[in-house]
Amino acid sequence: MTRPDGAGLSDEQRYDQGMQVRRAVLGDEHVDRAVAGTVPLTADFQDLITRYAWGDIWSRPGLGRRERSVAVLTALIALGHHEELAMHLRAALRNGLTQEEVVEVILQSAIYCGVPAANTAFRIAKDVYSEA
Repeated sequence: MTRPDGAGLSDEQRYDQGMQVRRAVLGDEHVDRAVAGTVPLTADFQDLITRYAWGDIWSRPGLGRRERSVAVLTALIALGHHEELAMHLRAALRNGLTQEEVVEVILQSAIYCGVPAANTAFRIAKDVYSEA
């Protein structure tokens, strides 16, 4: 079985594709900050997430960015990754979700991830969206 939309890409091409998607989803300011903060200790990790998370997974054609944002928000709420949640709440708006739709994602997560997790997600969303 061949890989959709990535078959035959070199690591460099996947990195470039990943960086384009990463910038589109997270914004230039965030990505520039992450790249500027890269040190030898974190360089391999930055390369890994750019090539695989962004160049492979986020670049696949099977889901749109809106749907990927819903999945990511839910996973981050469930796992309690609050710093990443704040970043992806911003990204969700860039990916076409409305704040009202984000509210629905958080409400849905209350049932499947737990009320305390959703309560924290609402607090973080309130902080993130009041910045705008």
